[in-house]
Parts: sequence; C-alpha cells; structure tokens
Amino acid sequence: MARGSFPILFITATRIGDAVLSSGLIKKLLDEIPNARFTIVAGRDAAPLFAEVPHLDEVIVLDKHKGGGHWLGLWSEVRRRKWGLVVDLRGSAINRFLSTKRRAVHRKGSGSPVHKVIEAARVLKLEDEPPAPFLFTSAETEARADELTAGAGPILALAPASNWVGKTWPIERFAQAAIQLLGKGGPMEGGRLMILGGTADHQVVAPLRHVVLKNRFIDLVGKVDVLTAYACLKRARLFIGNDSGLMHMAAAAGTPTLGLFGPSDEQLYGPWGEHARAVRGVRTLEEIRRVDPGLNQEICHMMDLGVRTVTLAARELLEATEPELA
Repeated sequence: MARGSFPILFITATRIGDAVLSSGLIKKLLDEIPNARFTIVAGRDAAPLFAEVPHLDEVIVLDKHKGGGHWLGLWSEVRRRKWGLVVDLRGSAINRFLSTKRRAVHRKGSGSPVHKVIEAARVLKLEDEPPAPFLFTSAETEARADELTAGAGPILALAPASNWVGKTWPIERFAQAAIQLLGKGGPMEGGRLMILGGTADHQVVAPLRHVVLKNRFIDLVGKVDVLTAYACLKRARLFIGNDSGLMHMAAAAGTPTLGLFGPSDEQLYGPWGEHARAVRGVRTLEEIRRVDPGLNQEICHMMDLGVRTVTLAARELLEATEPELA
C-alpha cells in the first residue's frame, strides 16, 4: 500500500443486481478521496464487477458458510489492517471489531422502505443526492466490446432469463417483441439482436436464435464475463429484460432500459436512471401476493404482461431517447 493512502474496506452484496445498485458509492468515494485504496468484499457472482476499479488493492470473495463462519474468515483476513473507512452494506457485526477511523454501516429496518439505490446512499448520508450505479471498465474491456458489437444497425439487447421462473417473461413473447421492434416497419427496423445470459441459459434463449438473420445476431450467452457484458450493453440502443442483474447493469451503462416486473417491487428494485423504465401487467404486486403470499411457488407471474404493452413502452422509450440530429 502506498504511503499516505486512505484504505477503504467496502463490503457489498452477494447478488449482482444489489451490488450494481450500490456501486455508485465507490465512484463517489473515489471522486472525493483521491488517495483512496479499495479492498472490496462481495459474493462470488458479484465480485467480478469490481475487478477494474481504480486504486484497487484486492477483491475478496465472500462465500457463505453455515453458522456465519464466512464472517469469521473475513475478519481474520482484514483485522490486521488499519482502515480509514469501513463501508458495510451487509450490516454485519464484523465492523465493530476492526480498527478504523470511521464506520458507515447499513442498519436493517432503519427508515421507510425506499429504492435500493437510495437505501445504499443512506449509509454515507447521501440519500438527498444518491450516486447513480456505476461500473469501471478498462480500455481492454472496452476494446473487446467494440469487437463483439462491430457492425451496422442499432442493437436491441435482450436478457430473457431470471433466477426464478416466477419473474420470467415467456421467451416466446420476447421473440415476438423483438420481431415487432426489429422487423419491417418497426422503430429499429434493420437493427441487430444481442442476447445476454449465463452459461445455464443456452436452452432458455434458443427460440431467439432465429428471430433475425445470423449476421444480425450477437450471441453473448455464457460467452463473456460480466464487465465485458456491461461494456457491450453500453453500445445497445435499447435493453429489455426481466428484473435481474443484467437489467441493472444495462441501466448503469446508460442504455435505455425497460425492466419487466411482476412478483417483485419496481418501487424498490426498478432500473435506476433517467432513461430507465419499469413495466408490469394488469396486476399489482399486492394482487400477485394474494395468489402466492410467500412468492415461492414455481409458477410464472408474468403471464398478464402482454407483448403489446411491452412494445408500446419500448417505442415510447426509444422516442424519448432519440439522439438529436447533428
């Protein structure tokens, strides 16, 4: 560690979406503390999001263990350092046993429920001007994204998978929406289709592989790391996807983002940003909860969200974000 540096221990989320929503705090700290050095703690899925943060000393992967053993392991790894600041978005007890000049700790149940970006900002008392989600990428990552997205025509990015069938819009409807937006007379006529997802999503996205010609299809499913996917999303004209980490990454990238909601609360988890929108079917979250109080049934709660509703919202978002003619 360089002499005169200000070491920050930043403990963030396990899941990609939650980690993205709090990521703006890191940029804020970097902007305000030029000599900051970061040690970032995150779950295994979210950890790669922070691999290219400037002034990074280490990313520590925190895997959960029974009985909270992961916290003891983390404490033994970081306890010898004298920290300038410990930011604990997990609200763990570990921060009490570390040597630090200042602590900023998430307190569960403090205040009324708010969007997760604002909730994270409260930890640093920034809720009046919450930092927007932001991920850092290297020149190499951006160059790789240029290669993967090279070609003519605007890109429609789709992320049709989710971590639970309950909030997964039917894949056939994704296909129909893509055809209407990219096909003859559509607002993105002649454009390209980019599909994103994890290695387990190959079969899920299969119906989308024949929506456009091969030379207009960009298949990134299971083929790129999360930061490369994020960089590719920067180059998309429009993103449509279920409530997921990729949806939050698209919004953080500044891409016009349409998040599809059903059994999750868009007031708390909606895509964040000026060019981000959430859309749901005719049922409210409360009505869905009456059918599935614990939100744990393996049934799709997205069937009342029609293709027309999504394509209309997409057209409105495209129109609202139309680049000004030079």
